[in-house]
Amino acid sequence: MEYVYSALLLNAAGKPIDEKGISSVLTAAGISPDAARVKALLASLEGVNIADVLAKAETVAVAAPAPAAAEKKDAKGEKKEEKKEEKGVSEEEAAEGLSALFG
Repeated sequence: MEYVYSALLLNAAGKPIDEKGISSVLTAAGISPDAARVKALLASLEGVNIADVLAKAETVAVAAPAPAAAEKKDAKGEKKEEKKEEKGVSEEEAAEGLSALFG
């Protein structure tokens, strides 16, 4: 995970995500970088717009599920249930956005 975090940190800092940058971040964190893992990460991130992926992930995280049923009182003062539709992102859509980070 620390390799992905280093790429996210570089992205947040506006720095290029390359071997030197990732290795520098890992070294600064006290981790000895593995060149093969760095190359694998860079290969999986090729063509991925991290800002778009993060925006989709934030949308999924912010969307709170609607309650399944809300109670209301009718004219006689009795409680009755009203079902509401859930709006949000499906699990498949959420997984699709996150899978882009890992290839």
